[in-house]
Amino acid sequence: MSKEFRTIFGPYKEMSVRYDRNQEALWCYFRPEERPCISLLMLKEYKQIQQAVIRYFESGNGRHQYPISYLVMASQKHGVFNLGSDLSLLIKLIEQGNRQELLNYASRYIDICYMNAVNLNLPLTTISFVQGAALGGGFELAVSSNYLIAVKYAQMGLPEIGYNLFPGMGACSFLIRKVGMGLAEKMITTGNIYCGPDLYKMGIIDILAESGMGYEAVDCFIRKHRRFANGLRSIQKVRQLSQPIAYEELIDISQIWVDTALQLKAEDLKAMACNVHSGIHRHVTDEHKSKKTHLIRTKQDRRINQPTVTFPLTDNYGYKVLFDRRRYRDRRVMDILQVSNR
Repeated sequence: MSKEFRTIFGPYKEMSVRYDRNQEALWCYFRPEERPCISLLMLKEYKQIQQAVIRYFESGNGRHQYPISYLVMASQKHGVFNLGSDLSLLIKLIEQGNRQELLNYASRYIDICYMNAVNLNLPLTTISFVQGAALGGGFELAVSSNYLIAVKYAQMGLPEIGYNLFPGMGACSFLIRKVGMGLAEKMITTGNIYCGPDLYKMGIIDILAESGMGYEAVDCFIRKHRRFANGLRSIQKVRQLSQPIAYEELIDISQIWVDTALQLKAEDLKAMACNVHSGIHRHVTDEHKSKKTHLIRTKQDRRINQPTVTFPLTDNYGYKVLFDRRRYRDRRVMDILQVSNR
């Protein structure tokens, strides 16, 4: 296992990464410490993941052993994909009149959206997997991927107009190219929140999964896509040539967004502040309301049963695991994982 491959896995505080060898997929989970929004730290860590993947491809070390053909963006927060921009930070910067820091935040946001949209300029496919609410900038991140897969109870929308603002991190560019100017403007100017089936009919969601079958839908999509990956990735290139997303376009729109944000009045900031405190409670779905403060268990979570493996084995960090400590004793009563250098 190469050093470049191990670097992809962190350590991170607000992101979590796992590799699925059967899918040839790298899963990148939002793992917020507090409100499920895009913090400065999360932006930094997601960009680190993107850059690490690019370095891994450039190095060529181990790419045949650990190929990355899919980059999947998901969340470990029950009922929430992401609620978008860090409104508390935005309110603070707007009240200070700090244009430069607002621009810095917007440009960092656009960096990860743009690279996601152009699949990191690599021969891979980006996927957004939404279970729950994807609002504002969270929705912008979701639609920036090559494909959007969501469950029926997912809720997505752009509520920024409710506090006299507009989505400035890519929604205009991505939605116009996906559904046309008329529908994109309607979604932005009304601020409506749409359910999964409606978004699927609009053509925004590419694959709509039944409740509780989201991961199976992603796995099924990847298996089918791999069968025709050569042709389908060529279509990705054709789409990007015929309807290119220019980085300069996204930056120019973000500058308009910053100028608009700095013109907000006290009542607009008050409405924004109300959204900070009530947004998650209003948009968490009924299926997850009882669990909204907890994180979803993923396959990387050791509490989930794993396929049968043989020991000793080498983990993602290059250590040799001598035996399965979970087979006989609960992981919480073990002092340390007994490992040794290879």
